[in-house]
Amino acid sequence: MDKLSDIGLIGLAVMGENLVLNMESKGFSVSVYNRTTSKVDNFLSGRAKGKNITGTRSVEELVASLSRPRKIMIMVKAGNAVDEMIDTLIPHLESGDIIIDGGNTHFPDTNRRTAYVESKGLLYIGTGVSGGEEGALLGPSIMPGGSKAAWPFVKPVFQAIAAKVEDGSPCCDWVGENGAGHFVKMVHNGIEYGDMQLICEAYHIMRDLIGMNTDEMHLVFKEWNKGDLNSYLVEITRNILAFKDEDGNPFVDKILDTAGQKGTGKWTAITALDLGIPLTLIGEAVFSRCLSAVKGERLKASGILQGPEPAFSGDKKKFTDNLRDALYASKIVSYAQGYALMKAAAEEFKWDLNYGGIALMWRGGCIIRSIFLGKIKEAFTNNPSITNLMLDPFFKDKIDKAQDGWRKVVATALTNGIPVPALSSALGYYDGYRCKRLPANLLQAQRDYFGAHTYERTDKPRGQFFHTNWTGRGGTTASTTYNV
Repeated sequence: MDKLSDIGLIGLAVMGENLVLNMESKGFSVSVYNRTTSKVDNFLSGRAKGKNITGTRSVEELVASLSRPRKIMIMVKAGNAVDEMIDTLIPHLESGDIIIDGGNTHFPDTNRRTAYVESKGLLYIGTGVSGGEEGALLGPSIMPGGSKAAWPFVKPVFQAIAAKVEDGSPCCDWVGENGAGHFVKMVHNGIEYGDMQLICEAYHIMRDLIGMNTDEMHLVFKEWNKGDLNSYLVEITRNILAFKDEDGNPFVDKILDTAGQKGTGKWTAITALDLGIPLTLIGEAVFSRCLSAVKGERLKASGILQGPEPAFSGDKKKFTDNLRDALYASKIVSYAQGYALMKAAAEEFKWDLNYGGIALMWRGGCIIRSIFLGKIKEAFTNNPSITNLMLDPFFKDKIDKAQDGWRKVVATALTNGIPVPALSSALGYYDGYRCKRLPANLLQAQRDYFGAHTYERTDKPRGQFFHTNWTGRGGTTASTTYNV
């Protein structure tokens, strides 16, 4: 082989193919391998024809085709397939070579794999890649973590192929050690779940309460995309609502209302529970997909369970403006919760996360890209230690101006029987976060009553715990105090 390639990639599915073409278009030579070797042949004779891309038919041939330190990116299904490929590669690699997992991997697996690969004298990167098929080809958001010593070697490639913001900055930078990159990608996907659910609830209100047709809704989303809500997801919603089937009818109306999911939203919600972070909106977005999946049960229940018939008689334009405000305010809550989760994880796993930098990485290329993220970058630039995004002056002002419409939308939807779990949970979180005295004092009394779980007192210093013999039949022994 005359010239060694700059990087190798294993896994020629949609994302893998497009990443290879992206790398090659930026001047890098790439070697490719796929377990089903016919995919290599088809790629070389098709989209890769005439390009600086080398096809290989075995792992040994792939490794031999790469310059040192070898950089091999794995784009295979998350789970055992990644572990199997790592074990296949290790015997053929040398000290300092780099294995990169670019799939949607659960961050604890990346923690484990980083330690394992480093124990073999190699380096490991687990990186989130967001942007879908188009992003992979034209410029995704890339979130790398793992062995920090590997970063200087992959940085030129990753930052070259990543999306760029207005000033040319790449939507890619080092996130942190071990599974930090995949963790940030997981939170990205959780926020994506929340954004999509919020948009779907706005669509549901327009369709079933206000009575708008898809052309009218298309114009609303088109207008929203020109202002504060400008984003990729609002943009594609605008396009979807305008798309017609061959018979001229709205295509979206012919799609069955059962949502799929691949698990990243669920991982985000579970991690929030583990770390004690109230990630209510994203949790509701995950459960909403689960509820949509029981289509047969819902069809049966629709003929049995009673509720109000939606009836709207107000000013359609004014209510639509309120809906825009509700969507924007809820979006602020979604990101506030996501960033709270990242801050808790950084403390738990000893990661030094650059929160403003993460917003910049999400500013272009990825599914949740929006002008909104520029304001998050500014918030952390102005106050790196801010505890909650809602406390930033810009976002506080936006919620102040939006909350009247937000409350009217949620109240009207609930009164008319339109389910809005994400919009309402966002409002509930906002009201709970600003509440000086929640009813948890009663909850602690209940816990102490039945389980001697103790409580703190308002007239005593924090950290002192007490138990009461509520019935006169109990003793003075209290349960151990701990928080999960």
